Amino acid sequence: MARVIFYEKPGCKGGTRQKVLLTAAGHEVVAQSLLAEPWTAERLRSFFGDRPVAEWFNQSSPRVKSGEVVPEKLDADTALSLMLQDPLLIRRPLIQVGDRREVGFEVEKIDAWIGLQPVDESFREMAEKLMSKDLQGCAHGGNHEHHHHEGGCNGHGHEQHHQQGSCKH
Repeated sequence: MARVIFYEKPGCKGGTRQKVLLTAAGHEVVAQSLLAEPWTAERLRSFFGDRPVAEWFNQSSPRVKSGEVVPEKLDADTALSLMLQDPLLIRRPLIQVGDRREVGFEVEKIDAWIGLQPVDESFREMAEKLMSKDLQGCAHGGNHEHHHHEGGCNGHGHEQHHQQGSCKH
């Protein structure tokens, strides 16, 4: 079992489901606010590995969706600078186990890395249901107009759209 440092937007349902899956697999989850973390460009960059710059971004961020920020047109230094100014642009979650760091919650990749199989049979059905869902995005299904209470994914009650990366913000 691993100690998983999990950088998230607190209150997001997608992040909550991801943490439940990790906990059911016996991992110790240490949740941290992605928004409150004092990031440096070097440290943030370490989570993205060899992924293209566009995959570093939360595609559901209002600034990306509006076209104000076009990840495909940015170089690494510009992308990091924008993310340091506006952490809502960062694809979530950022995950660290030991010295290895990853971005996003790709079930197959995380299962191969640290394992996502439940340690207790009583969690098996729940874990299988969670693993069958797209855990990359905000956990609201296909309903693109929904509202959250403060602290949720949106926190403002605005229309919400989902793509890989997590909730809109």
